[in-house]
Amino acid sequence: MLRAGGSRRQVSATSEKQPETTTGDSDGQEAAKSDGHTRVTVLVALAANLVIAVAKAVGGIFAGSPALLSEAAHSVADSLNEVFLLAALSRSRRPPDARHPFGYGKERFFWSLLAAVGIFVMGGCFSFFQGFEAIRSGAEEKLSGYVAGLVVLGVAFVAEGVSLIRAVRQAHRQGEGVGDVQDPALRTVLAEDGTAVLGVTFAAIGMVLHMLTGQAVWEGCASILIGGLLVYVAYRLGRDARDQLIGEAADPELTGRIRELLRAQPEIDSVEALFTMKTGIDSALVAARVDLVPGMDSEEVEEVAVRIKRSVAEMFPDTGQIFLDVTDRDHTGHDHTDRAARESPAATGERGGA
Repeated sequence: MLRAGGSRRQVSATSEKQPETTTGDSDGQEAAKSDGHTRVTVLVALAANLVIAVAKAVGGIFAGSPALLSEAAHSVADSLNEVFLLAALSRSRRPPDARHPFGYGKERFFWSLLAAVGIFVMGGCFSFFQGFEAIRSGAEEKLSGYVAGLVVLGVAFVAEGVSLIRAVRQAHRQGEGVGDVQDPALRTVLAEDGTAVLGVTFAAIGMVLHMLTGQAVWEGCASILIGGLLVYVAYRLGRDARDQLIGEAADPELTGRIRELLRAQPEIDSVEALFTMKTGIDSALVAARVDLVPGMDSEEVEEVAVRIKRSVAEMFPDTGQIFLDVTDRDHTGHDHTDRAARESPAATGERGGA
């Protein structure tokens, strides 16, 4: 589409990846394969948490252990969160439609946020309650109760450890460090399993100290410590999900490489503005405003815009949608467009300009 104003001609161009291309098929297969691995990891974590939740609840009631009951609440919260993550995996790969033209990639961020809320409310708050209640009222426990509780915690430690090892291996298989995982589903599983292993350790220490000293305050302190750990993890996961939901920019390295590619084009005189936004774990929106060298007619401008957006899409497969605001100046290098046109949303890229 061409727009003319004074001696300045402007063309806005958009591009979306075409699913029928070879590159698109390859990217889709890789994404599906990665999702399949993540789904198995989440299912393993769900199975482990369901079994452990029942064992901890039964053991906590039998032993009268607040720390064990806190861990049971933690496992219940984790089980519910795994259901959220499975929903995210199945819903986030739906193709774009008229209602959601940029696709459903942000579904993962939404369900990750719900998982963070679940960890905070069902895990952290219940653990705090159990801890303060144990310190306030104390608790009596028989030796058989301690033994049952410690056995349950031992089984839980092994099960959570196996799930954590699988999640860590998948992160490394995808070429990411544990702290650099981009997939919210996998990141949540890593956080939950890592927290669970630490929580089980705290609960076991509190139970042993209670057994040795006869003071329930140790288990109460362990429950409060577990609650604090869960609240911190929930905050970190929730903060990341919030940033992504409200429109987090793509990786700075990717943005810099796109800018370099645009500047390297012989027809581009300058890159006036470049905006990016994550629309999923492996897709991003790119919007750029560039000035072309003078002396090009409308047909040439259109051809250049198409070629540039195609180059960006081929070089960076993660750029799902590409929007270019392409302008060319007159031979003097001056822009004679009136001030109102220069400051309009379409020209500046503000408020959803092309």
